[in-house]
Amino acid sequence: RMCPLGWLGVASLCLGTLWAVPAKERRKAEKPKADLTLYKNLDLDNYDLTLDNYGDILDLSNYEELYDYGDLAPKIEVGTLAPRPKDPETRPGLPGTPKPRPSTGAGPVPPAPIPGQGPPSCLLCLCLGTSVYCDDADLERIPALPPDTAYLYARFNRIGAIRAGDFSGLEKLKRIDLSSNSISWADVDAFRLLPSLQELLLPENRLTALPELPRSIVRLDARLNRIPSAGLRPEAFRDLKQLQFLHLSDNQLDFIPAPLPESLRSLHLQNNNIRTMHEDTFCDSREHGHVRRALEDIRLDGNPINLSLFPNAYSCLPRLPTGRF
Repeated sequence: RMCPLGWLGVASLCLGTLWAVPAKERRKAEKPKADLTLYKNLDLDNYDLTLDNYGDILDLSNYEELYDYGDLAPKIEVGTLAPRPKDPETRPGLPGTPKPRPSTGAGPVPPAPIPGQGPPSCLLCLCLGTSVYCDDADLERIPALPPDTAYLYARFNRIGAIRAGDFSGLEKLKRIDLSSNSISWADVDAFRLLPSLQELLLPENRLTALPELPRSIVRLDARLNRIPSAGLRPEAFRDLKQLQFLHLSDNQLDFIPAPLPESLRSLHLQNNNIRTMHEDTFCDSREHGHVRRALEDIRLDGNPINLSLFPNAYSCLPRLPTGRF
């Protein structure tokens, strides 16, 4: 039989042996083993990723929904020009390679004119298709225009006169807008020979007379000028069978320019010096059943005329003129 002191020595020897084992070995021994039963049903034989099974193994159908690229998309600002494309790389000796220009030391060489680009107006203005834009270009006269010009916008310039040859040969010209210039006179034949002209806009100038107009004209706007009644040819608008809009407000007219074509829809004569009118100004007094259904917009406000003194002058109109009664 072993005495108690013997048992105590054996216990001390066992504890010393246990603590002698390195801590790393103890942690490794204490780490639980993986339960392989969890993976017994997992088939990994076909997990080889190839181009054939790429779509089967990885589902990317919702990949775009996880990321919002809205902030990364380039923002395009309306009105800006696209960047100029880079010149293609060329090698010396290959066909189509431009030859380098010799340096003359006199500054940059101006580009040679491009065939078919048009006359010099496209260097001063902006030519887009059949439209020419010359707004606020500090022009003092009408520039030479391409022969196929249909629309001209030359507003806010310093053009002082319109000459007979300024629009010579422009048979496709439909619209001329010369608003806000310094035009004091226009040649009598400046617009007469334009067979396609439909709109002539001359407001905010210094005109004292109107030139002869082509019969194709549909809209004439000469507001805010200095035109007196003497500046209009007798019966100036009688033969303009397509004229629909005649705006001569803020001038110096002292009578309504009659006769007016049946096609007229809008007549603006406000802020002039008109004091009287004839009974046949709008209606034919000999035809009592005649009605001018097209003429619905007549502005005579701002004139010294009292419209209530001429009741028979409106019998054929669908609406009364605007003015003082």
